[in-house]
Parts: sequence; structure tokens; C-alpha cells
Amino acid sequence: MSGSFDAIVVGARVAGAATAMLLARAGARVLCVDRTRRGSDTLSTHALMRGGVAQLARWGLLAELEAAGTPPIRRNVFHYGTESSAVSIKPAAGVDALYAPRRTVLDAMLVSTAAAAGVSFRFGVTVKDLVRGENGDVVGVVLTDRRSGGRSERAGIVIGADGARSTVADLAQSPLLRSGFHASSVLYGYWSNFPSDGCEWFYHPHLTAGTIPTNDELTCVFIGGPPAAIAATIGSGTPATAFRQLAGAAGLGEHLASAVGVGPIRHVRGLPPGFLRSAAGDGWALVGDAGHWLDPISAHGMTAALRDAELLARAVLASGTSHSERCGALTGYQAERDRLSMPMMGVVDEIAGYTWDLDRIRVLLRQMSSAMTVEVEALAGLQPVA
Repeated sequence: MSGSFDAIVVGARVAGAATAMLLARAGARVLCVDRTRRGSDTLSTHALMRGGVAQLARWGLLAELEAAGTPPIRRNVFHYGTESSAVSIKPAAGVDALYAPRRTVLDAMLVSTAAAAGVSFRFGVTVKDLVRGENGDVVGVVLTDRRSGGRSERAGIVIGADGARSTVADLAQSPLLRSGFHASSVLYGYWSNFPSDGCEWFYHPHLTAGTIPTNDELTCVFIGGPPAAIAATIGSGTPATAFRQLAGAAGLGEHLASAVGVGPIRHVRGLPPGFLRSAAGDGWALVGDAGHWLDPISAHGMTAALRDAELLARAVLASGTSHSERCGALTGYQAERDRLSMPMMGVVDEIAGYTWDLDRIRVLLRQMSSAMTVEVEALAGLQPVA
């Protein structure tokens, strides 16, 4: 690798901070930049599936997550209309519980761990452009902040971990490989004194909901549906009014009766359908939502981000110095990312379309579970990066 840094990672949340941490632990010189302030909150389902928890355990971070007050989740309850089915979390792949951390906890933990490994962080910094070499390869970035009109930093590779609307992907002109057709609209908020026995997932025609225990003894509660239907319910009212109106139909009425709302109800809309972009090119790569976006109804975004952070870090570290070695390693990263991602994409897109009945949603969830099992097996077979 050549340049002031071995790698520049754009985005310091789950995918970016984890990738930077793994590279630095292996001795790479890494700069990680983010346009937001350190420790800020962001939209998230909070839920980590088994593959995501397994990654944190492999990296030695699970004890810290627990120490931050993140409650273990040992039971999932699925509600299909008036029928319910409970599934206990059985020990497997080194995991005996699931977790759903607030992003102010998880992101901050990953940043601190990466900084301790030697990553240089700059917050409040925006990528203005990519720097290209004589052959057109990406060799760095142009950064700007409130005090500077533009400063270039060079690196052996630029990694975009800057979300579904990735600036790096746009500037690199990453081709779109696959796109879905549907996107959910979501109302969500937090409650204390919430009666819960693990995570609960509710499925009704044209409506989904979930209750997810998280930090500070709070439960994140969401209701999802087709954007037009959610917008029509809100009408000229407020998200909170619409949430209360939909809660009974979603099966949440009894759960919310004794709970106390904490903070506002948020309305998440305008999300893109799921997509898969080309994962890498000459001098650049994408990780997390920047390269692979799943509708949040999947609750799989953070797990996929932690998975792909390791797959990409391994590829970068194994890529050597020649152009052919680098291309081969990054091609391998994309192939494995796509192998693990593709089976989920069609399933999640159909769920986000809300045309299923209660029999069909059971089939779709079984398919999603099968895809996650393959993911866990793939991660369990990896040797440590460093």
C-alpha cells in the first residue's frame, strides 16, 4: 500500500468503525472520517442477529457491550395475527443470547476500540471528492469541514462506509447490481416499564410491528407498513397520533397499556428499496449500507455490516501490493458478500411489499432464518483477521 495512510474509511459507524478497527489491529495505518459528531444517535432497529453477536464476541467486545447495560435477549416471540410462537435462543456459534444496543452505545464502543488500536478519527468532516492517480485509480479523498475549503489525504484504498446514500459510491460511480421494488415506512419510539419477554415480532396483513429491549431499560417499539398507508394514517395529524391508532391493529395494545413513552415518535420515510452495488473498484471499496442496503424491516443491517467489515478487512490485508493481487482479493470479497446477501434480498423485498398473507409470511421468515444460518456458518469458519 502507498500514501499517507494504508486506508481511509469514510463513515465511523458500525461498518466503518469495525472495518477500521480490524485493519488497525493488523498494523495498517487508518484514517476514519465522519460528517456527524462523535457519539451521535442514528436511525436503527438496534437488533443484532446471531451473526452480529458472534462477530462482537470474536473481537472481544461482547463483555463491554454487556457492561454498558445492554440486556441479553434469550427469546423471540412471533405473532401471526392471533396466533403466537415462541423461540428460545439456543447456544450456538459461541452465542447464547442476542443483543439490541442503542447506536450511541455500539458505535461509540467500536470507535473507542478502533482508536485504541491506532485508528485516527476526524469527525465533522465531509468528503468533497475522490483523488485519482494518473491511471484513474482512486488514491485518496478531498475533505472539507467548517474551517477548511478542502484538504487532500492519500491512501492505498478508500473505503466507503457512509450509508445507503453513499457519497463514495456516487463519486466512484459504483454500478448497481440489483435493486428491489419495495420500501417500508416506519413509526418508532421508546418506552419504559414495557412488559416484555425478549423480542416480539408482529405480523398482520399490510402491517408489521416489533418490540426490542435495549439500553437504559427501554424498549424500542416500531410499526411498519406501506408508505402510502402510513402517510394516510398520519394525514394532517402527528406520528404519535398515528402510532396510537395503528398500535391496536398491530397487536400492541396490551403491551403499551402500562408502558410509559420516552421521547417523541419518529416517522421514517423516503427509504430506498433494497439494493446491491458493486463492492469495489480500482482503489476503492464499499462496506455496510453503502454497498448493500436492506429494508429495516429485516432488522439485519447491523449484522450484515459487521459481517462485511471482516470480509473486507481480510481482503484488504491479503491483497498484497500488485494491481492483480488487489483486484483478486476485492473480487473475492464481493463474491462472498453477494453469496451471503442475495438469498435475503428477495425475501426482504417481498416482506417490505406487504402483499403477503399470514401463511406466506411464515414461509418468508423461514427462508430468512435459513439464510442467516448460512451466514453464521460462514463467519464461524473464518480465522481471526489479526
